[in-house]
Amino acid sequence: METDMTDVQKDRPWLIRTYAGHSTAKASNALYRSNLARGQTGLSVAFDLPTQTGYDSDHILARGEVGKVGVPVCHLGDMRTLFDEIPLEQMNTSMTINATAPWLLALYIAVAEEQGADVAKLQGTVQNDLIKEYLSRGTYICPPKPSLKMIGDVAEYCYTNVPKWNPMNVCSYHLQEAGATPEQELAFALATGIAVLDELKPRVADEDFPALCGRISFFVNAGIRFVTEMCKMRAFVDLWDEILMERYGVEDPKFRRFRYGVQVNSLGLTEQQPENNVYRILIEMLAVTLSKKARARAVQLPAWNEALGLPRPWDQQWSMRMQQILAYETDLLEYGDLFDGNPVVDGKVEALKDGARAELANIDSMGGAIGAIDYMKSRLVDANAERLNRIEREETIVVGVNKWTEGEPSPLMGEDGGIMVVDPAVEQEQIDRLNAWRAERDEAAVKAALEALRTAAKDGRNVMPASIAAAKAGVTTGEWASQMRAVHGEYRGPTGVSKAVSNKTEGLEDIREAVDAVSDRLGRRLRFLVGKPGLDGHSNGAEQIAFRARDCGMEIDYEGIRLTPEQIVEAAKTGAHVVGLSILSGSHIPLVEDLMERMREEGLSHIPVVVGGIIPDEDAKRLKAMGVAKVYTPKDFALNTIMRDIVTLVDAEAVAAE
Repeated sequence: METDMTDVQKDRPWLIRTYAGHSTAKASNALYRSNLARGQTGLSVAFDLPTQTGYDSDHILARGEVGKVGVPVCHLGDMRTLFDEIPLEQMNTSMTINATAPWLLALYIAVAEEQGADVAKLQGTVQNDLIKEYLSRGTYICPPKPSLKMIGDVAEYCYTNVPKWNPMNVCSYHLQEAGATPEQELAFALATGIAVLDELKPRVADEDFPALCGRISFFVNAGIRFVTEMCKMRAFVDLWDEILMERYGVEDPKFRRFRYGVQVNSLGLTEQQPENNVYRILIEMLAVTLSKKARARAVQLPAWNEALGLPRPWDQQWSMRMQQILAYETDLLEYGDLFDGNPVVDGKVEALKDGARAELANIDSMGGAIGAIDYMKSRLVDANAERLNRIEREETIVVGVNKWTEGEPSPLMGEDGGIMVVDPAVEQEQIDRLNAWRAERDEAAVKAALEALRTAAKDGRNVMPASIAAAKAGVTTGEWASQMRAVHGEYRGPTGVSKAVSNKTEGLEDIREAVDAVSDRLGRRLRFLVGKPGLDGHSNGAEQIAFRARDCGMEIDYEGIRLTPEQIVEAAKTGAHVVGLSILSGSHIPLVEDLMERMREEGLSHIPVVVGGIIPDEDAKRLKAMGVAKVYTPKDFALNTIMRDIVTLVDAEAVAAE
């Protein structure tokens, strides 16, 4: 008998978001308002790297990074402009912010109060997950323990004052981007959740703790192996429920619900045949929407051209339409869970849970997530090396990359190259506005607010009230962060790349022989300096290059992220034979220009410089005109080819020297 579908109670769709922000607060505000008019149902704010790492737009490290990967927010005026004519009381706003999360939330609350909003009604999320920053994304400021304390400050403050706000979004997204296996993604994310709940438990009354557990949300990645990914989401649901029940005694199932938002995988988006990415994004979205039991509460999708550069508004709209078609045109939301009782799914879910539990026990034996940071980092670098090896060996097929590489040129790549380019003038305009803001504020009020903030941090009090007061007084992002640096110190995360050769040297014999031969000619071991100038913390590429170079027999010099061109040149003076730069934030032109100029001044022009990143063809020509020897982009996935290039470049120098 056919069921009458007119009486079916449809599920509500997930929140439809677009991760957006660029150039300036004013330009981003216009983008948000147009996205909301087109049917977006929540805001997802991308901040630029200086804002994420606690620097003002005029700081030396911010050079070339302002407005590139998100919106610069230096003070209350910027935040006011960002949400102009957007009623915050009615919004659900996700802010992808971590080290400066207390500060950006303070600015948001201050703007909401200016709008006359009831702060208790504000809804949204700050990511506020520092542990994954040490492992994969690199926008940390302070060491792990004080960072965990600040996560707790935000959660405790929100619980009392902004009860509908998610104060912490355990983010496994970047773990997968750094190469995590599904079991590692489950375990490392859940270990982070446990670390945060252990920090929070003593801060609230026992009867309030379950509700606080219920405010912790997750931000997850979904890759192309969509059956595994769907099972991973079901495993997340089960394991979080298990942890809250068994470890914390949370009785009410409502507070044990695994609530998550998702952006699907950017790591698998290809520069080659980029139109194929549309299908990848759709398939990956199915992993987090098909299973009602484990369905995402909010979804944001990358655009088809993100491996090429910044998407244009049309590209983002296209990804949003993908969500709307699935949510509103299909019958997906009319049914219960499609996979309950399926033996294949149940078997896979149990296997993933077993693997994750074993990894969790391992982390627990090291004192939990904070104690296991070095271990987790090295595991991610190893897993990513294995993933790349499989692509190089064609054990993993990537369409258009290592198989079926011949194709028609894409008509989507219009005259603008299929991407949006941020006007370099934006940086100076932002600095001018920042200077005007500083000139017009009450310096005595700023000084008093900073003193109160520093005292609160030093005394171990919750920093949120003092941060909100500082926001209203006109304090800047860099000034807020400098107080945290002064009290807690700075931190350099582990690189995950040891000096010892790995067990992945099979097939490298000919390159190792070539490295030995060149090293003999040089009179010492070929030394490769890998540097990450600027604030870009996406270190996967640099790590994998250093990892492979080491396995090929080179001496590697890799100190990790966030170096100035001056620091890299200083390191080059101590005997580098080749310098490799990795920049994925789009700031390659000003940073490489600065570095090449310094190399010339120091008499190091003979050392070849190679650059990798998301670099459009026109920019690659400009870099070569500056003297860069080789430019690599995501399409250059064959690491051994890059290694041979390096040997050839250094050999030419060695021969010339003879």
